[in-house]
Amino acid sequence: MTWLGALCMAALSDYTPRGGRSVPPPSMEPAWRQQGKGRGRGQARGQPPPQSTVSRPQHGRSSQPPDAKVVTNPWSGRGNGKPPVAAAESVTNRELSSQSKFEEIRRINQSVAQRITENQYSSSSEEDEGDEELSGKRGKILDSTFTTYTHQTGGDVTDLERTRQYLNDAFQSGTLTCLICIASVKRNQAVWSCSGCYCIFHLPCIQKWAKDSIFLVSSVTDEDFGKKEHPWPCPKCRHEYKAQETPNRYRCYCGKVENPPLDPWLLPHSCGQVCDREFKPACGHRCLLLCHPGPCPPCPKMVHVSCMCKKATPVPRRCSAKAWSCQQRCGKVLPCGQHSCENLCHAGDCEPCPRVSKQRCVCGRQVSQRLCASPVWHCDQACGKPLPCGNHTCEKVCHSGPCGDCPRSGNRLCPCGKSKHSLPCTEDVPTCGDTCGKVLGCGLHCCSMRCHRGPCETCRQEVEKQCRCGKYTRRMPCHKEYVCESKCTNMRSCQRHQCKRKCCPGNCPPCDQNCGRTLGCRNHKCPSVCHQGSCYPCPETVQVRCHCGSTALTVPCGREKSTRPPRCKELCRSPPTCHHSSREKHRCHFGACPPCRQICQRVLGACGHTCPAPCHDEVMVKKTDRAQLAGPWEQLSEPAFVCKALPCPPCQVPLPTYVSPSKLFVSPLPCHSCGPFSCGRPCGRLLACGNHCCTRECHSVTLTGAADDKQQAGKECQRCEESCSQPRPPGCPHPCPLLCHPGPCPPCKQMIRLKCHCRIAALFIECLKLTTADEETKKLLGSCKNQCPKELSCTHRCKETCHPGACKETCNQKVKVKCPCRRIKKEYPCSKVCEGQAIVQCDEACKLLLKKASEMKEAEERAAIEEEKKKQQAELEAFEKRQKGRRKKSRRNAEVEAEETLWQKYKKYMMVPVCGVLLALATFYMLQAS
Repeated sequence: MTWLGALCMAALSDYTPRGGRSVPPPSMEPAWRQQGKGRGRGQARGQPPPQSTVSRPQHGRSSQPPDAKVVTNPWSGRGNGKPPVAAAESVTNRELSSQSKFEEIRRINQSVAQRITENQYSSSSEEDEGDEELSGKRGKILDSTFTTYTHQTGGDVTDLERTRQYLNDAFQSGTLTCLICIASVKRNQAVWSCSGCYCIFHLPCIQKWAKDSIFLVSSVTDEDFGKKEHPWPCPKCRHEYKAQETPNRYRCYCGKVENPPLDPWLLPHSCGQVCDREFKPACGHRCLLLCHPGPCPPCPKMVHVSCMCKKATPVPRRCSAKAWSCQQRCGKVLPCGQHSCENLCHAGDCEPCPRVSKQRCVCGRQVSQRLCASPVWHCDQACGKPLPCGNHTCEKVCHSGPCGDCPRSGNRLCPCGKSKHSLPCTEDVPTCGDTCGKVLGCGLHCCSMRCHRGPCETCRQEVEKQCRCGKYTRRMPCHKEYVCESKCTNMRSCQRHQCKRKCCPGNCPPCDQNCGRTLGCRNHKCPSVCHQGSCYPCPETVQVRCHCGSTALTVPCGREKSTRPPRCKELCRSPPTCHHSSREKHRCHFGACPPCRQICQRVLGACGHTCPAPCHDEVMVKKTDRAQLAGPWEQLSEPAFVCKALPCPPCQVPLPTYVSPSKLFVSPLPCHSCGPFSCGRPCGRLLACGNHCCTRECHSVTLTGAADDKQQAGKECQRCEESCSQPRPPGCPHPCPLLCHPGPCPPCKQMIRLKCHCRIAALFIECLKLTTADEETKKLLGSCKNQCPKELSCTHRCKETCHPGACKETCNQKVKVKCPCRRIKKEYPCSKVCEGQAIVQCDEACKLLLKKASEMKEAEERAAIEEEKKKQQAELEAFEKRQKGRRKKSRRNAEVEAEETLWQKYKKYMMVPVCGVLLALATFYMLQAS
């Protein structure tokens, strides 16, 4: 891996994308996400391919091609590879062209390396800046929704933040949750939005909620159940709606369109038309946004209004902010009637007078320092004025006006209220002596005492009382309540706990225990009382902060893990980890900082030049040593990368160079390449083989002997790797196994594969034996020592061993010869049979057998003729019978068929062997006759 390639790998591996999350190097990512891994993928889209000096990146290496480096030899692009040192004139003429070519190559290589490291991967700050603008379909929908509003405000969107949040929640999957069924609201489901809190519910859920709410309220409060209309509340904000306002249709947010169609280019549940709802508070204008969830933004219209005190001239202002103050003194007379308002121009009524003054109470007895805004006050003393009766005084606390008549004057009732008395105010009304008769506290019995002053006593009559639950009865005083000890076993409204209240009459109270179930956020427990169904979402909020903590975002509890941290505009505060004193400025981010791209500027060795390459203190390098797999069941692990500090590249500063001893000036060479100069011609020294010369370019030679320097090759010269070109021995087809060498070639020991004389077996013979053998020895070497497989003309196999040429035709194998009738057999040699000397004749027995066979054949022919005649006669008789008609059934049954003879039954089985014998005899005689 070259130095520049490793540096490019560092730029690829340490890049930090949006949100501050580090991205692994390309070779560690899956194949479908790797960049620069094939034809046409190693460069940014829309850029031209690199110049011819840089080849396509290779797999498994750094993104910088291995050959994309600064050319160290200014004549490396030429075909002969020789510098122009033939004459001083040629060097002078080509000096400018070589210098320009060197500069051009260096500039191209630097531009390619910079494009690979910068264009494909950017820093986290650049990604954050690009992430601030909405892109794609979501951005287009938001822009189209806000277009009519932003035209009125000149592009100002500061008042749209609340509406923008509702729109983002409508877009984000899983954000909108129905608080009734605790399920996510999908974009293809019918919904209803509350006009008070703008919370969104499923339409079937809110219909069931309204129906159940009305039923519960009417069943508890009304004796005439179902006759009175009751409102139902919103599940979230408790905003009340009438019964006739229960939603029964699925409408868009603005209410214009019923069952709005699902359009991917519109907000979910939106009709796409202008909202046109009245602003709140009402100002006479209507909303200009497209149909949207949540509250309408402030009115953006321009109106001419005066200040709040109506003293200033009207000025144009936004309708949503038309209340403004001229900052002048109000001057209105306060309710006290003595002072004027000292506040600046304000809205509404003036504040109470803040001054203090001496004021008398209503009765005029006391004087106190009090606020001028409350001049009427009462002291804590009784009036004490004599009443008209002259016997009593007024007992009212400080009051205004006359005290009134004496409360004890006129007709007064006795304590039980049955008799009236007209007595002076100084005398008390006596008791009448009758029974009191007032209803006691139990509400069932009356007081039996005589007319008395003060409250009646408690009812002590014994009655038979039933307990509240109705299970038991008992006689006890009327004023006491009978409560039995039995506990209620009914389940409370939560359906999780029993009532367990003593003597419960059946109206079990709601469960008062804490729910305590873990909420969906997995951080808190439900604080509500025990209830049925799912718990409401967690009401807590948490803050998601950036890496430095200066920027925070408030989100509902439970969403802090899935919420992307906010974009922080502060600069990253991480200290540098390379040799530079400070990092490049970039925004706050998570994860590792992007690789340093500042110039290294370190001093290079003894030359004193500074390193012009980007910083290479932290470069991700791929590990090359891997553990061997234990078996086929193990899989290759992902390639491991380690962070290393690479050394500075060789110094590339061009320096003028001269050729000794002519001192001719040539093109400048890089600083690290300055040294002994090569003329570019071939070396030409005789190699160790003694047949060829060194063809390497002019190089330094270290001599070990005392031979001429111009003829002897040194250890730096190349080794002769050409094949031996000496002539081979006659008949040997193999080349010399050694490379070019001095002296004769070694004897050929290779084996030659040949077919034997019979062309069946394969023989392997040393080349040296075969080429030096005579004709007889070659015949022996070419024999497989097996019997010859060739056939003679008599169809018998040759009895000799494997031999060259044609086989001998003398065959001594015994052959059987038969007479013409094939009864007599004799053996003769195969050669005599082929020459026609072996003949066997038939005897008298053969003739007798032939005669008997002919007689049997004639008898069979006669029998066959007779049988054919009988068959024809039977067919003729059958035909005549059919012509005469059917005979009577009785005559046909009476006929007795003639019994078949033995010959007719078995003639078929006897004729077959007889015919075979006759046929054999006939064949025998025919052969004898021929």
